[in-house]
Amino acid sequence: MKIFKFGGASVKDAAGVRNVASVIQQFGGSELLVVISAMGKTTNALEDVIHHCFHQTGKAQESLQKVFAYHDEILENLFQGDDLFGKNDIKNLYLELECFVDSPNIQDDYDFLYDQIIGFGELISTKIVSNYLLSQKIANQWLDARNFIITDSRHRDARVQWEATERLVQNRLLPIARKNLIISQGFIGRGFTGETTTLGREGSDYSAAIFGSLMGAESITIWKDVAGVMNADPKKFADAELIDGITYTDAIELAYYGASVIHPKTIQPLQAKGIPLYVRSFLQPEAAGTKVAADGKALEVPCKIHKSNQLLLEISTKDFTFIAEDHLKEIFASMSVNKVRANMMQNSALEFRCVIDNKENRHEPLKQALEGLGLRVKIQGDLDLLSVYRPTSEAAGLSDTAIAAVVGEGGFLAGKKVLQQQNTGSASHYLLG
Repeated sequence: MKIFKFGGASVKDAAGVRNVASVIQQFGGSELLVVISAMGKTTNALEDVIHHCFHQTGKAQESLQKVFAYHDEILENLFQGDDLFGKNDIKNLYLELECFVDSPNIQDDYDFLYDQIIGFGELISTKIVSNYLLSQKIANQWLDARNFIITDSRHRDARVQWEATERLVQNRLLPIARKNLIISQGFIGRGFTGETTTLGREGSDYSAAIFGSLMGAESITIWKDVAGVMNADPKKFADAELIDGITYTDAIELAYYGASVIHPKTIQPLQAKGIPLYVRSFLQPEAAGTKVAADGKALEVPCKIHKSNQLLLEISTKDFTFIAEDHLKEIFASMSVNKVRANMMQNSALEFRCVIDNKENRHEPLKQALEGLGLRVKIQGDLDLLSVYRPTSEAAGLSDTAIAAVVGEGGFLAGKKVLQQQNTGSASHYLLG
């Protein structure tokens, strides 16, 4: 049994869908489960729909029709006339989403609303791919991932309920997968009360790992638009290099610091079962890419990870007393309740500073909660975080020349300067603004 995962870039248009079919035929083998993300930038487009729904701007349907038009164009380029298997299934998904967006009972819980709408990107995408494969005489079975991946109700970052999920995968999914090519979705699951949940942004990689670990897969391959795991984003760093092999531990560290090639939660279930992960290019499928495994190579080059749209929270007491253990306990508890993760932290006698992602509807409730505890909170935005990971060297940071190449004239962060530097074990972090 193999698991393939294709991201949105691989199915962004009709040519991409045809290429996915070619890769499946050429490299899939006899037992294969394929996880597919929403097409192209559909997730971003649906987030626009969610924004208009939540804020009741009157533009939700207008935004939604753009999503449908994008998929209709792909359908027209894939199929001739009405020669489309499952056409009614796809149109029914359109109708279901339209009805939900029009519902007068739209929830005032942003995270719940997000999960009920966003997953339609994956559902529509996989229906289109499955039907195209059928039109090319490639037998397959479309399955709803929500029938197998059971989670709690922590919307937008749901936690997998492993025992319930394992029972469903072992008893229901595995027997089907041994007989059929399976097309299913990443990113989505089902909560205790039957509602749709999501596993966090870019969670399709995690879905592939869940299926692979519980099905005892021989390998998992994530097909990307890059050659494999790079030591930096080649669109930002001219000196980016391909890493042909890497250990589970280093991959987890890179994902933790924000490397976008592999989802942070993906590696751990594979490491527990000793399942190798391959990151390969769907543009050059013959190339070996990167292998992530227990016997992977030690990193020989520093890895640079850039995160944009960051916020700096500066938290202090209103009476200028010390930030003590009881304050830190309250701060971290508030961050947990509001689903906020610190990307960098620094503590002094009078102040706790942390850098977080600027996500809608997250930092303001956190600020209010902290102020309700008698703390003073200052927020600074429009910041970037550059992390450098190098486990084999104490000198993990960047030279002045390297920093100048990033923030100086011609650099992708031109005009910004280093506001704060922090070393944490084998990594160095630079806050830029």
